[in-house]
Amino acid sequence: MSAPAQTLRSDNRRELILESAAELFVRHGYGGTSMRDIAKATGMLSGSLYYHFASKEALLLSVFEEGVRLLSDAVDHALATSPDDPWERLQAAAQAHLSVLLDGSHFAQVVVRVLPGDAPGAQAELIALRDQYEARFHTVVDALPLTPDTDRSVLRLMLLGAMNHTPVWFQPGRATPAQLARHFIRNLRGTAAP
Repeated sequence: MSAPAQTLRSDNRRELILESAAELFVRHGYGGTSMRDIAKATGMLSGSLYYHFASKEALLLSVFEEGVRLLSDAVDHALATSPDDPWERLQAAAQAHLSVLLDGSHFAQVVVRVLPGDAPGAQAELIALRDQYEARFHTVVDALPLTPDTDRSVLRLMLLGAMNHTPVWFQPGRATPAQLARHFIRNLRGTAAP
């Protein structure tokens, strides 16, 4: 009976570490956050963190994975339930992405704020996670009826960059993620084929 309770306590500690690390990475940046800061935020000794994570880069990778999972799940659900129209599919994906980013999820914000180069030891894994997630937008943008001279890669990156910057300027109450997604996609449709 004590083993399951011990596992639960261990898992709760791990979740607390992940949540605290995500919040601190967003607030102070990856480079501006130390393992000591994370330990203090969780009420643990610095050395105790290493029982759960071998390094700060390993901790970042776990936070990043959770952020990618949250974003992926939301966008996948939106695409699975959206109409067949390519523009409506892109709008649904954009709305889902913005909803997760703007709901206060520190995990999702780590994905858009921490650059893979900030953690050289985890850079390849972080890039792979980001690319796996962004592949959804690659597929949706490829299906759009665009003029032949449109650079789809630039258009996709432009949209993702604009959406990822939204938490910096977003003011709750002025617009919803759905309204923002409509505005973003309406502006992009200027590149649509006649």
